[in-house]
Amino acid sequence: MAQSVASSHATLRTTLVYDFMLVPGGAERVCLHLLETHPDWRLLTGFVDHQAFSDIRVPWSRVDALGRSVRHPARQALQVLRAFERRGTGLKETDRVLFSGVYAPVGVRHRPAGQDAYYCHTPPRFAYDLEDWYLERARAWERPALRRLAAHVRDRYAEALEAMGAVAANSHTVRRRLEHYLGVKDVTVIHPPVATAQWQWLGQEGYYLSNARVEPYKRVEWAVRSFMQLPEHQLVVTSGGSDLERLRALASGHANIRFTGWCDDATLKALTGNCIATLYLAREEDFGMAPIESMAAGKPVIGVAEGGLCETVSPPDTGRLLEPGLAGDTEALAAAILDLDPATALAMRPACEARAARFDACHFDAGIDRLMVTHCRQTP
Repeated sequence: MAQSVASSHATLRTTLVYDFMLVPGGAERVCLHLLETHPDWRLLTGFVDHQAFSDIRVPWSRVDALGRSVRHPARQALQVLRAFERRGTGLKETDRVLFSGVYAPVGVRHRPAGQDAYYCHTPPRFAYDLEDWYLERARAWERPALRRLAAHVRDRYAEALEAMGAVAANSHTVRRRLEHYLGVKDVTVIHPPVATAQWQWLGQEGYYLSNARVEPYKRVEWAVRSFMQLPEHQLVVTSGGSDLERLRALASGHANIRFTGWCDDATLKALTGNCIATLYLAREEDFGMAPIESMAAGKPVIGVAEGGLCETVSPPDTGRLLEPGLAGDTEALAAAILDLDPATALAMRPACEARAARFDACHFDAGIDRLMVTHCRQTP
């Protein structure tokens, strides 16, 4: 991958600050991309699960963690918030900082106000647009604590954003959330990096691919239940998550549905390059890098017309987007799957590849470099 033009500013000590490296998801891959394209940068993070990244090349010598790995979501939030509040004092020693994530930005309290930049993947959704959704699914005794945690996170997050010198968002969807919930108006949109040349059309092996993390808000269950009604059509569910074992049990006895769990990068690219089409049904997705990767491999996307997919997937040329009111409707999703048969999907390959090129990593690299050069001031 070509080195970023920001390397001309190598004399400046720059730190990228992100919540934690727990799974190789989209935000984590953005961090790794920034480390690769900026070899003079360091990453400061709350904690690292090295096992989750064992198949990925990571420059660990440039990664500093403040604590130990923890998996319970509430404990994650509190531990990481406290770590950056109390132990982020080392940020005083760096010239420039690019904050990301939803907890790590509180570390800006150790910096001169208005000096650094924030790249937002989304405001903390359990504290803003999805608070009611999480409360509905929590047990009764958990709800008071969840409300208190959400209020605590909102306060800290709002304070952090007020101290930033510049704010960028990964999509227009996230830009609108920042304006609606926090009143932030001057937001630059820089779409996340996708190395489109690394995703290739390899063939059609007769299956559809669900490539979202297996979490409730990603609505993978909707795909599973739809394919339970389509025994002649194959579904491969790749990646892992908290809902994996429950969905495996749900699909037990349906030989047309297969789960891979987390897989390495080469396997994921092979699965994508050989499928008919991909399904990405996440609820109000922030942006969604997986649909871009799918289209880069010449594969159309079946999703929902909400969130970031409205910015990336262009129906009918590069996929099918169901109306939000149809979310969870297995008959509607089954109809979209049947409509996107192998011949139709194959004919969409050129349009998919062209659409993906608009989100290639080169556009992200140029945007981040402009953000850092224009808005980040060197520590006096």
